[in-house]
Amino acid sequence: MTQPRLFLHVTDNALATQLLQSAVVRRFVVVKSSDSTSWAEQLLAQPCDLAFIQADQHSKADYQRLTASRLLAEIDFIVVSDGSPDPALDQLTRCGAGYHFRQPFDMASIFDTLQDFYQQLSQHQQQLKANVSALDQFGLLVGSSKAMLKLYRTVRKVAVTEANVLIFGESGAGKELVANTLHLASHRAEQPFVAINCGALSPELVDSELFGHTKGAFTGALREHKGVFAQAQGGTLFLDEVTEMPLEQQVKLLRVLESGEYRPVGDDKVVQADVRIVAATNRDPQQAITDGVLREDLYFRLAQFPVPVPPLRDRGNDIVGLAQHFLAYRNSKEQQQKQLANDTLAIICQHNWPGNVRELKHAIERAYILADNLIQPEHLLLEASRDDNSDSCLSEVPCGVPLEQLEKAAILNTLAQNAGNKTDTAQQLGISVKTLYNKLEKYQQSEP
Repeated sequence: MTQPRLFLHVTDNALATQLLQSAVVRRFVVVKSSDSTSWAEQLLAQPCDLAFIQADQHSKADYQRLTASRLLAEIDFIVVSDGSPDPALDQLTRCGAGYHFRQPFDMASIFDTLQDFYQQLSQHQQQLKANVSALDQFGLLVGSSKAMLKLYRTVRKVAVTEANVLIFGESGAGKELVANTLHLASHRAEQPFVAINCGALSPELVDSELFGHTKGAFTGALREHKGVFAQAQGGTLFLDEVTEMPLEQQVKLLRVLESGEYRPVGDDKVVQADVRIVAATNRDPQQAITDGVLREDLYFRLAQFPVPVPPLRDRGNDIVGLAQHFLAYRNSKEQQQKQLANDTLAIICQHNWPGNVRELKHAIERAYILADNLIQPEHLLLEASRDDNSDSCLSEVPCGVPLEQLEKAAILNTLAQNAGNKTDTAQQLGISVKTLYNKLEKYQQSEP
C-alpha cells in the first residue's frame, strides 16, 4: 500500500526534531519545505495528503494563496502557532476546517491527531486500491513481473511475422490469452480468430471439423459445413491442446501446413488456406514427442517460434497483484468496496497455485461471493496440495468396490470440482482430454 504523504513546514528545530523522531510521522512519506521559495508554492507544486504548518509573521501571503486555491479542498492540514491573533490564519482554518494548536503545545494531542489522519488516509487509499488494478497490461495479458514483461516483448516481436507459434505452459497459465493477444498485435487483427480444442475432436468428424464438408458428403451431412480453416480464412487459427489430437489426425494437419492446401470432405476442389497457425499444449513438447503423442515433424512445423508461458508461482508479486486485479474488477462491476485481509494476502502469497491464474481467479470470485466487506482466509476455499492429502485420500477409498465404479466416481467428482472444465479434469486424472470425452460419452449411453 502507498504511504500517505506529509508536507512539513516547521521553523522551530526542536519541534521539527520531535516530530521527525516520532513513530507516527515515520509512517508518512515526509516532504520537508525548503528556504528556496514560499512553503505555499512548494505545497502547490507537490500536493500531499496532509500538511503540518508552523505559523509565523511572514506567512500571511501563503495563507491567502492557499485559501484561494483548489488544493484546500483536497488536503488536510494542521497548523501550530504561538497564539498571536492572525485573521489570515483564522480564515484559512475556517475554509479548510483544519486543526490549529496554540502554545504551549500538547504533543500527545498533536500525535493523536496525526495518528487519526494516518489511519483515515490509509483506509481511504486501501478503499481506492480495492477498485483499481496496479498491474501492467499488454493485449489481454496482465502482469508486471519480469517474466511477464519478457513475454510481452516476445509476443510483440513474433506477432508481426507470419511464423507459426507453439505456446506451451501449465493448464490455467493463460495460453489462450497469449494466442488472442498475439492475434490482436498481428497484421491479421481485423480478421477472424478461431479456436478449437483438438482433444475434443471426434476421430470420425475431425476432417469435417478441420476442413468442412459438402452437403451429403456422409450420412447426417444435411447441409454444407465450413471447417475451422475456412472460418479463420485471413485470420488466426488457434489449435488448443494440439498434443491431444490422435497421431493419425496429426498427419492430416501436417499435410495442410506443408502444402497450404486442403480439401473439404465430399468436395473435389482444393482450397488454398490463408491462416496463421497458433497452437498450444500443457505438455512439455519434447516430452510429448518422446511419449509418442506428438509427431516430431508436426512439432517443427508448429514451433517455428516456441513461446513458453510462465506458471503463476514464478511470477513473484503478480500473484498478489492479480488477486487485487480480479477484486478491483469485481468491485467495479458490483459497485462494492470489498477488500482482502492481510492474512488472506499472506495465504495467497504462500499457496502454490497448481491451477495457475485460472485457479486464483476462481478463488477470488468464490471468496467475493462468501465475504461481506473483508475477505478472510476462510473465504478462499483453497484445495490442499496433492502431496499434503494423498495419504488421507487413499485411506478414504472404499474396499470391494468394482474399479469401473471407482473410476467413474473419480471422473465425475473431479469434473464437478473443476466446474465442468474438461482440460483441467483430464490433467488432474492423468488422462487425455479425448479419453475423458470417451468415458463421459460411455457413462451417458449407460444411463437409463
